[in-house]
Amino acid sequence: MTRVRRGYTARRRRTKIRLFASTFRGAHSRLTRTITQQKMRALVSSHRDRGRQKRDFRRLWITRINAVTRENKVFYSYSRLIHNLYKKQLLLNRKILAQIAISNKNCLYMISNKIIK
Repeated sequence: MTRVRRGYTARRRRTKIRLFASTFRGAHSRLTRTITQQKMRALVSSHRDRGRQKRDFRRLWITRINAVTRENKVFYSYSRLIHNLYKKQLLLNRKILAQIAISNKNCLYMISNKIIK
């Protein structure tokens, strides 16, 4: 019986997986079975951390806004600022408010003074 040369489908699949794991260290980038395990683990982590990243950035923005609002010129806290923004129907999200707080504190003070009056 003649010798059958195997097809290239399996090799193509393995090289695709190896390209994904080329930056991993040690056996995680060399051995096929551990590469597939690490690939699954990496994809699970990236999916989980996309939600966590949104959460972390929101916390960071809130902390920055609160730090600036508690300084000398604005005499109330973050929660009161947001409450008054909603009452006056000024729709500024926390990301924009945090950028204003960092780059131009006077602008945030002007916004908060307009809200109070």
